[in-house]
Amino acid sequence: MAAKNRCLLAIHAHPDDESSKGAGTMARYASEGVRVVLLCATRGEEGDILNPRMDKPGIKEKMPELREAELETAGDILGVEKIYQLGYRDSGMPENDSNNHPNAFWNADPEEAVGRMVAIIRAERPEIVLSYDEARGYDHPDHVRVWEWGRRAFQEAGNPERFPDAGEPWQPSRLFFFATFSKQRMQILHEAAKSRGIDSPFGGWLENWDEIGFEDPRIDTRVDVSDFIELRSKALLAHATQIDPESFWFAVPDDLQKEVYPWEDYTLDQSATDSSPPKDDLFEGL
Repeated sequence: MAAKNRCLLAIHAHPDDESSKGAGTMARYASEGVRVVLLCATRGEEGDILNPRMDKPGIKEKMPELREAELETAGDILGVEKIYQLGYRDSGMPENDSNNHPNAFWNADPEEAVGRMVAIIRAERPEIVLSYDEARGYDHPDHVRVWEWGRRAFQEAGNPERFPDAGEPWQPSRLFFFATFSKQRMQILHEAAKSRGIDSPFGGWLENWDEIGFEDPRIDTRVDVSDFIELRSKALLAHATQIDPESFWFAVPDDLQKEVYPWEDYTLDQSATDSSPPKDDLFEGL
């Protein structure tokens, strides 16, 4: 059980990322009294309308405002106390023309972007920071930047010589990477779905794992989120423009996920303590 008055900061690239990576973890710690805060780098302008029910006139033109509103709703569901929106433009998928937009997160000034992240870390003083690893088969420009600049912000927030106008220095204790898309997890969910006669959405991914370019993350810590899997699904559904209720996200029912894989997985990237990676609690030993 995590102590009260602690803080966890999750850094994400777009609205909806927070509900597909680490959502159960945020909900669990919020329920235990941890102050959970979220940093979202972009407004998600380049998102397609992936839910046929939302493919209506005028929706695409309002995408940034809609996605920000969806993010606020999802945050409320998960117990997030504050959302920091950096407001950069969505850079789009790799080799897309939107990569060249001057306001895209991909093209942001590194000192400005890292400085803004540092200011948030110093204001919130989290012990735990959650962020992305170095792509591992998904090289979206905004995710790459979150990995690069989130890592720098973690390292530099405690350095009084860096960004002296961004608040009193604060060094978080641990930086974890989301390890959501592991082959092991997909295999377990795939086999469980088949055992119930459910058409698994993971078969193609597993068969073409190497060709797709996925690299299995190292899993150091498994957080039990069995009591929060339904909330995770509700938060995903709050992103109505991006998430089709009939899509692969919901092919494996919540109750089956709770039975066979009730965890969210993490890789410990950096630690300001000498302790070993925690096994099942991100705050263990702090």
